[in-house]
Amino acid sequence: MTDDAPPPDFARWQPSYDTPPPGHVSGSRLERVLRQGHFAVTAELNPPDSADPADVFTAARPLAEVADAINATDASGANCHMSSIGISALLTRAGYGTVYQISCRDRNRIAIQGDVLGAAAMGVRNVLCLTGDGVGVGDQPGARPVFDLDSISLLRTIRTMRDDGVFLSGRRITSPPRMFLGAAENPCIAPLDWRPDRLAKKVEAGADFIQTNYIFDIPVFARFMARVRDLGLDRRVFILAGVGPLASGRAARWMRSNVPGIHIPDAVIDRLDRAADPGEEGKRLCIELIQQIRQIAGVSGVHVMAYRREHLVREIIAQSGVCRDRARA
Repeated sequence: MTDDAPPPDFARWQPSYDTPPPGHVSGSRLERVLRQGHFAVTAELNPPDSADPADVFTAARPLAEVADAINATDASGANCHMSSIGISALLTRAGYGTVYQISCRDRNRIAIQGDVLGAAAMGVRNVLCLTGDGVGVGDQPGARPVFDLDSISLLRTIRTMRDDGVFLSGRRITSPPRMFLGAAENPCIAPLDWRPDRLAKKVEAGADFIQTNYIFDIPVFARFMARVRDLGLDRRVFILAGVGPLASGRAARWMRSNVPGIHIPDAVIDRLDRAADPGEEGKRLCIELIQQIRQIAGVSGVHVMAYRREHLVREIIAQSGVCRDRARA
């Protein structure tokens, strides 16, 4: 900018910082839909290996048609892509609801607290707190991991910033971030009996909503939810079950062997192997899973992860019947 150039018109894109409605902490659409008792939908965006914002919007458009918020992943699998905060800023300025994911693997508490304030200033209202996969599973295993915090201490940190208006140092924050806090859970991974107790710790740390990893085993997930209800956690946190369309039996076997936290029963893989059109069968399976998950007490929504199959998300949600409920939100 030259000295005689006009100043930028920040008012054209400056996000609203209005006080959330009574009983809300963020004012986000996702929070509103959940607190109104509607079945919520979030969806995961496959981040581009690009600096072009058009690539973000191309990936987001099919998700935005059915999702209450779009997850911007933070170097998932320890692989580098466009940053979560960058994607969240782009989507927020375009009017989309976002879930800003933060992994503790790559930044210390100083950087994370600063990023939270920056994201809130750009209008981001939902955040998912993750410990993060180890660098050894990614494509740059020589990177130095940080892990100054983990998911539970990160939840406590952002809750302290939001509710108490202070940094971890105790220094006051002029305008605290108004964020709806989320965490992840793996209900179908051993030790199964420990999973509800782990969830309880995240709720105590400040989680307002939970997004689970992929659910392909309904009986195991149903037992998890039964224990969640016994502990009364379903009345304290909103649980969104993770689902997604599998492309083939081969893809399912690869995920089960190579992606941390994935449990896919043999029966699911056999079904895909027998199908004349495995991709279409994977889509049907995802629809069936959503319909079964909706019948489990305590589940508040689904989190759709359709890696490189984002174009299917609208059809999956429509055929599962979820759209009829969301239309009332």
